[in-house]
Amino acid sequence: MNLTVIGCWGAYPEKNEATSGYLVECEGSHILLDCGSGVLSRLQNHCALEQLDAVVLTHMHADHMADVYSLEFAILILMQIGRRSKPLYLYVNEKELDSLAFEYPDYVRVHPVRAGEELTIGHVRLQFSETVHEIPCLAVKLTSREGRTLVYSGDTGYCQAMIDLARSADVLMIESSFYDFQAGRMKGHLTAGEAGKIAALAGVGQTILTHFPHYGDLNQLVLEASRHYAGQIRLAYGGMQIHI
Repeated sequence: MNLTVIGCWGAYPEKNEATSGYLVECEGSHILLDCGSGVLSRLQNHCALEQLDAVVLTHMHADHMADVYSLEFAILILMQIGRRSKPLYLYVNEKELDSLAFEYPDYVRVHPVRAGEELTIGHVRLQFSETVHEIPCLAVKLTSREGRTLVYSGDTGYCQAMIDLARSADVLMIESSFYDFQAGRMKGHLTAGEAGKIAALAGVGQTILTHFPHYGDLNQLVLEASRHYAGQIRLAYGGMQIHI
């Protein structure tokens, strides 16, 4: 299973970059986790849109799904001109279905998912857990046929459900929206220290911090997370690739 970071910024993309978007490739399947602002353009550096099998949206905030409507039109055009033969499958929290406004169900087929549910895309098993956020949001765990695991937090505040989902994961990709001095400033997001605590309690193999603030020294996030978690911690960046 391979992970490519397409975008890693919170709120809005930095110049020539993107907000949340992560490509998972496993045994011929191509799964996009979130499709935020700038993701669609950068995704094509790593995966032809004809190859994309599915998109999982953790929630309906723009920095996680802004490009999905443009993606709908890309799929429509590619199928109409014969470059793509199958519709795109989109998985979204059942609580957020009313927030979507797709026009072409023959090209993008939306499937509701809920916390506690499991599904399979190709040879990848996906499990979902609800997070603590201001709107409904699902974290997702992906498991390959060989048993390798990736957990992606989406957006979340500190919660036991995140620890439980991430238990013994090979890679935890977890939001780190704030520095520790900002603890308690905004509900539904993690400080770097809280992300480190989750990683430590879950006993994960390595931790990738993502969903960054647009100020300060991002290396400070690693330092703050490392006060709680002794394993490898890295900052996500656009184009980062990890073999799991």
